[in-house]
Amino acid sequence: MKPLLDCCEMIDLPRIHDPRGNLTFIEGERHIPFAIERVYYLYDVPGGSERGGHAHRGLQQLMIAMSGSFDVVLDDGISRRRVHLNRSYRGLYICPMIWRELDNFSSGSVCMVLASQRYDEADYHRDYETYLVDRKRIG
Repeated sequence: MKPLLDCCEMIDLPRIHDPRGNLTFIEGERHIPFAIERVYYLYDVPGGSERGGHAHRGLQQLMIAMSGSFDVVLDDGISRRRVHLNRSYRGLYICPMIWRELDNFSSGSVCMVLASQRYDEADYHRDYETYLVDRKRIG
């Protein structure tokens, strides 16, 4: 199995500074390595709660802390890495076949996710052991 965590990286997004307030924009296939097919966001996450707990077979994502902060734990079946997100102009790119868990949400945090595909339940691995078997199969 080859490590995939190296494919996951922080992406600095364009920032336009203005005394009236800053602006950040994202263009699919320019600032991120995929066309944007879906946008969703997590909010009002109760203290101590966790989200995620799955992997995607083909979906690519960019996660951004639009407000507040949270941690993303990435796992490629070989190693794990914890990433703290707390800036609205930095996003975490997550490639396919990475198990992810989100925790440590601050009060009022908002996690926005840009996705490369529309929702498809068949793209999900929701059981970690099954994910590991499939991960080993594809290398």
